[in-house]
Amino acid sequence: MASSTVPSSNPDRPARPNLVFRQLRGARSPGEFAAAVRRAAREIGERVSCDARYVHRVETGEIRCPNYAYERVFLHMFPGRTLTDLGFAPRSSVRGRGARTGGPGELSPVPAPAPTDPTSETSGPPDPYEEPRDPYDPYDSYDPYDNYEESDVLRRAFMTGGGATVAAASLGPLGFARDASAAQRSVRRAGASDAGALEEAVRRIRLLDDRHGADGLYRRAAAPLRAAYALLDAGTTRQRTADRLYAGAGELAISVGWLAHDSGRFDDARSHYAEALATARVTGDAGLEAHAFCNTAFLARDAGRPREAVRAAQAAQRAALPLGSPRLMSLLALREAGGWAGLADRAGCEQALARAQAYFERGPAEADPEWMTFYGEAELEGLEAQCWSTLGDWPRAARHARRAAELQDPHFTRNIALYTAELADDLARGGRPDEAATAGMRVLDLLDEVQSSRIQTMLAGTARVLLPHRRASGVSAFLDRHGCVPRAV
Repeated sequence: MASSTVPSSNPDRPARPNLVFRQLRGARSPGEFAAAVRRAAREIGERVSCDARYVHRVETGEIRCPNYAYERVFLHMFPGRTLTDLGFAPRSSVRGRGARTGGPGELSPVPAPAPTDPTSETSGPPDPYEEPRDPYDPYDSYDPYDNYEESDVLRRAFMTGGGATVAAASLGPLGFARDASAAQRSVRRAGASDAGALEEAVRRIRLLDDRHGADGLYRRAAAPLRAAYALLDAGTTRQRTADRLYAGAGELAISVGWLAHDSGRFDDARSHYAEALATARVTGDAGLEAHAFCNTAFLARDAGRPREAVRAAQAAQRAALPLGSPRLMSLLALREAGGWAGLADRAGCEQALARAQAYFERGPAEADPEWMTFYGEAELEGLEAQCWSTLGDWPRAARHARRAAELQDPHFTRNIALYTAELADDLARGGRPDEAATAGMRVLDLLDEVQSSRIQTMLAGTARVLLPHRRASGVSAFLDRHGCVPRAV
């Protein structure tokens, strides 16, 4: 059922849900469908930053007609169809849309900069019939700042709104805060644009971490976090904006904590997670509380505190149960399973794994948190592999790790490296040194793109296990190449 091709006489009418697009998504979650959009874009040489929120905006009708980059991608994904066949309004009916209105997480409109390249596709006057280009819009493939340079991304993410003076004052040219107290004094009241900029910073950090790992991001991400809490101290006149600011600051604290966690700074990570948990408790935000406990459980497992991991995961499940997200409950059960494995409690681990699988099989839900776009079958397999590895069941761990690496969306480069490193270690400890060396080589191939101390530590452990097997096929080449890899500092 395609949308009508008759131009609207009322451009300000409420958004009409795009039921056709929702039907095309099928059983896939918004995050899984967004990943398919990004894959299709790469196939035709486009670059789009599609995520679950963009899919939601399309399905709710907020985006009535996509820009030309997304049009090319969608028509590639669904050959033989037109935009109206996909449920979009024709360009002729979308006449010069102005500011985007209201829902949570929305950025304030920013005028596009004047083009300077006369040969560029963006030169000349803007097309009044396409989705307007926002120079900071993470969903526009022509975003001139989407160059994955961490300092630029994080700085600009906090300067999208005209009222975000705290960010401009607190971020130096390399993304470091020079005088956070001066930044705080420069703000009178925080507004919706500041909340939007804060939410965007969280998305940018997650996107960069998925692609490149944590080591190059952590130091730069600390400055936006200080700016975020300065925004909270500045206060706001509207409760809705205050709620968004608190939720955004908490999610940013978790994101920065994860960067610390993945780069081996466990004490820093623990502090950031505790900060997020305190923010959740202050505002009564059950979703943020569950997320903070989830990451705390993961950290406790990695830091060798398995009993704390179990308790934190159980606390997360209590907070998350009313939220109505089976996939979130599945992930939290896996966190608990990891704790039981660390305690060498095989029965407890197997029970938690069974709950995780049962919750996962219920499928995606509208209540799934935005931050869970990474959690699919590949992550399920990868976390189960880690449990069996901790219990010393190397063959079983290797089967799950191999499946995780095979299932992972190519967009998540860091996770592919992580699962393959897990596979290499399981194979090495399971007495299959030649296969372990082959997997280790694949990880080394990815280290130019991925900077993660956690992955490097895993690979170093694999190399030590393989040392007595240097004469096995491929092992010597792996060890020699691994020895030349610069160590993370």
